[in-house]
Parts: sequence; C-alpha cells; structure tokens
Amino acid sequence: MDGPGASSPAGATAYLVLDPTRQGEAPMAIHGSLFEEFKETESRDQFVRQNSKLLKVRMDYGPVSARMGSMVAYQGDIRFANRGSGGLDRMLKKAMTGEGVPIMECTGQGELFLADSAADVQILYLDNDMISVNGANVLAFSSSIDWDIHRVAVRGGMMAGGLFNVVLKGSGYVAVTSKGEPVALDVAQAPTFADAHAVVLWTAGVRMDVRVDTGGLGSMIRGGTGETIQMAFSGNGHVLVQPAENAQTAGSGERTGRSGGLGDLLGG
Repeated sequence: MDGPGASSPAGATAYLVLDPTRQGEAPMAIHGSLFEEFKETESRDQFVRQNSKLLKVRMDYGPVSARMGSMVAYQGDIRFANRGSGGLDRMLKKAMTGEGVPIMECTGQGELFLADSAADVQILYLDNDMISVNGANVLAFSSSIDWDIHRVAVRGGMMAGGLFNVVLKGSGYVAVTSKGEPVALDVAQAPTFADAHAVVLWTAGVRMDVRVDTGGLGSMIRGGTGETIQMAFSGNGHVLVQPAENAQTAGSGERTGRSGGLGDLLGG
C-alpha cells in the first residue's frame, strides 16, 4: 500500500478503515476488490453454494443435520449437539458393522457455513425421493430428510469387506462433497461400472452389484491391476462418480485416514 494519499488502482474498490487512536490524521485505506469479490451469497434457499467448496445454510427453515466438525463459520445464534449415530437402532447397526455417520444437529437462527477439507460441494433437492450415498461424502441434509444405514445385499459383497451405504429419503435438501468435480452417469444409456472408492452416490431406480475383474491369471501373477472390485450399475437413474478415490480401509469397519472406502461407505 502506497499510503494515505495514494490513488486507488484502476477498477479497485477502496475501503476506509478508521483508527480511533490516530485522531486528527487522515484515515487509512484498504485497496482492492477482496471484500466485494468474496462477499456473502444472497439466496432465499435453505442450502446454497457460497462457492464450490463452501455450503451456506439458512437456519430459519429449521434444524439441519451436518457432518461433525464441518462448521467453519456462522452468524447469529446457532447451537450444535452431537447426535452420534442417530438413535438406538443406528447405534446397534454401527456396533454390528463397525460403521457410522458422525452427525451433529444444528439449531437456531442465522446463517451457517459448512465445509469438509475444501472438497467440492454438490447440492440436491429430494422431492419425495431417495438416494444412496457414500457416508464419507455426506455433508448436510434438512431435518425433513430421513436417513438410515443399509447393508447392500449383492453377490460377492463380502469380498469387498462388506457393503454398507447411507440411504437418505423424503423431501428436502441434501449436500454432499466430492473430491474434485464429479461426473453424473446415466446408467440407462449403457452398462456402467465404477471404482467402488470413487462412487459418491446413486439415485433411486439404480441397481448395484459387484463385479470382480482379476484381469486374468497373468495379471494376477504380476500383482493385479488394482481395479479388481468394481461396482456395476443398471436400471434407470444416475450414479455420481468423483475423480479421486476415498481412502481404502485397513479392514472391515476400520478406517485408514478420514475418508472411507468400499468397506466404509458410511464414513465414521
């Protein structure tokens, strides 16, 4: 900054900051478009993307369920309560599967900002619909959305350490995260396969099975391809796939790092 008398750069907005300890002196100025470029997004929707990495939630629509630790800022009067695995039934399922979704309940008035390790934020609105989500990708959802832990019954499921997912259903907003910009594949267009650790979610009407592709005996002898376990999708609907893999698990129900894999589709 050039000082009190300097002119603003072309096209920049100047913000005056008065220092009460400098009585009688000319006010200092901050030059640049920082506060205009990144000002808060205005929207009447309950969920809106503040930017690609940040979710803004309007709390005047009622309580919101969010991933524990995802709050980065809020304005107003908002309280946070640990909901754990969300009730006795889900606690029992977590005890049996070693899986769980770390959820906190957010209540109050104001505006809440949520994020998860600068992952990209994607927003959906369910209108009496249902999706199956990798729990490691769940960020937040409206209180009107019901959720539960389901085991996916598929052939070969146990080869993957057990398949579990989070089912979200009802009417309301859902926010998920993805590692980079995802692709939404229409499974009705062609046989669709995806790396189990890269799948974010799939919609109602989509059938999922497990495909085991060893690459043949020669490939197995050379150590395999690393793509042995794949998710196979059919039916009508979409599967959302991110351009990165969630960390694989050290064993069924155990986690390696923060994000889950095929045997940890519930997060935790």
